[in-house]
Amino acid sequence: MTIDKKIGFIGGGNMAEALVRGLINSGVAANSILVAELMAERRDFLEQTYGIVTTADSAEVVRQQQLIILAVKPQALDAALVPVADGFSSDKCLISILAGVEIGRLEAILGGAPRVVRVMPNTPALIGVGAAGLCGGRHATAADVAAAQQLFAAVGVVELVPERLLDAVTGLSGSGPAYVYTFIEALADGGVLEGLPRDVALKLAAQTVAGAAQMVLDGGDHPAVLRDRVCSPAGTTIAAVQTLEKGKFRSTLMAAVSRACQRSKELGGK
Repeated sequence: MTIDKKIGFIGGGNMAEALVRGLINSGVAANSILVAELMAERRDFLEQTYGIVTTADSAEVVRQQQLIILAVKPQALDAALVPVADGFSSDKCLISILAGVEIGRLEAILGGAPRVVRVMPNTPALIGVGAAGLCGGRHATAADVAAAQQLFAAVGVVELVPERLLDAVTGLSGSGPAYVYTFIEALADGGVLEGLPRDVALKLAAQTVAGAAQMVLDGGDHPAVLRDRVCSPAGTTIAAVQTLEKGKFRSTLMAAVSRACQRSKELGGK
C-alpha cells in the first residue's frame, strides 16, 4: 500500500482491529499506526498481536497522526470527538465509521473547514472480505478520498456513494452479515431436522452460502438467473423456493434492510 501518512484510531474495537490487520498485511508499517483505546487489556492485546503502539489518550493520536479513523459507537461521538476537536489542523483528515452520523455533524464539532470522510464498513473486514460504502465531505480532498479507499480496500471492497445513501449501505451491508448468519443457522437447522449431524449441517450450510455468493461475484449473472439454473421443472429446488415465497422470505428480508436503514437514521438524529 502506498499511503505515506501516519494512521491513527480513536477506538480500538473489532473494526479498528480489522483495519489494523488489513493495513499491516498490505504492507503498512506497524510503527506508523497509533491506536487510542481506554481499556488497558485491549491495548495490551493490540500491541502484542500486531506490534503497534497504543495509548489511552485520543489527543495524542490527533497530535501525532494525519489520517485519524473515528471508530467508536455513535452514542459516544461527543465524548470521543469534542475533547480533541481543537487538534484537527488543516493537515489532518478525519475518517468516521459511525453509523448514522452525518458528515455535517462531524464538521460542526470540528469547526472551520475540516477534512472529513465518512465510511460504512462491515465485520467481515476482520477476515479481509468486508464491504464498505464511502463518501467525502465538503472540504475533503481527492487525496483524502483516495487514501480512505485504499485503507478500506485493504480489508474488502469499497464503493463510492452519495452520503444520502450511506444509511442504505448500513442497512444492506453494514448490518447484512447478521441476516446471513441467521440464514446459515436456519439452513443448518433444516438439515438437522432431516437427520444430518449438527456439525455436518453447519459446514454444508456455510459452504453453500459462500459458494453461491462467489458465483454471483465471479460470474456476472443476476442471482435470479443462477437460481433458475438450479430449479429443475417439478424438482426439489422449485418446491423449496415456493415455500420461501409463501413465507414472504424476500419481502421480509427487504423489510429488515429498510428497518436497519431507518435505525441508522435514528442513531444520527435524523
